[in-house]
Amino acid sequence: MIKPTVEMRLEMRERPYHRTPVMYETWENLLFLHWEYDPQTIQRTLPNGLYVDTFEGKAYLGIVPFLMRKVRPRLFPPMIRISDFEELNVRTYVHDSRGTPGVWFYSLDANHLWAGRIARLFYNLPYFHANMTTELNSQTNEISYSSYRYGTDPTLKTHINYHAISEPFLAAPDTLEFFLIERYVLYACSKGNTLYSGRVWHAPYQLTNVEAGILEENVLYLDGFLKPSRDAHHMIMSDGVDVDIFGLEKSN
Repeated sequence: MIKPTVEMRLEMRERPYHRTPVMYETWENLLFLHWEYDPQTIQRTLPNGLYVDTFEGKAYLGIVPFLMRKVRPRLFPPMIRISDFEELNVRTYVHDSRGTPGVWFYSLDANHLWAGRIARLFYNLPYFHANMTTELNSQTNEISYSSYRYGTDPTLKTHINYHAISEPFLAAPDTLEFFLIERYVLYACSKGNTLYSGRVWHAPYQLTNVEAGILEENVLYLDGFLKPSRDAHHMIMSDGVDVDIFGLEKSN
């Protein structure tokens, strides 16, 4: 097994010009909340072929609420009431035996039923239908994000308020921000336990420091994790990026 190096992580930011995207998306107002987690505990939740990725010996569990905008297949324009929706994912960080760094999703909640079903079908991703709302205060630029996963206890909602408090900056290589945010591969596992990887490409995130009020983070409990006993160890946000999505490939 090979562990990712800084050079390997930087290489993943290069656009795969030998391939053609299958979809285009815009991700807006992303908030990245992360808690330190025991690497061995995370490893036990991963499928065969994936290994927990660590920074200075620590694994991380993340919550990422954001807005999906202009979602459309290649050769199609965005469509009203179909291409825009909210999403909230719970994730950790992994690599395969070749050292390719990526993301493993425990859940992706979305308030678009068919978008989630299509992603489950073609990407083997654990999407769940949710009731989600986003409110933007035009005077303070504060975003209020709420989510309730259908079919679960109505008291187990996730509610977060956040806003930027700095000028934009790029994550420097070999920093925690770079480790957590600059990820260009997702991993997924089929019902037959076949491991797949999917590439995404976008310009490096323009990041801002953030002030966040985490009123409820119940989505972690819904995914089988204990609710954090403290505020997030790391918080950061981005106004967003335009994203090219590539098809899945079997991960050797």
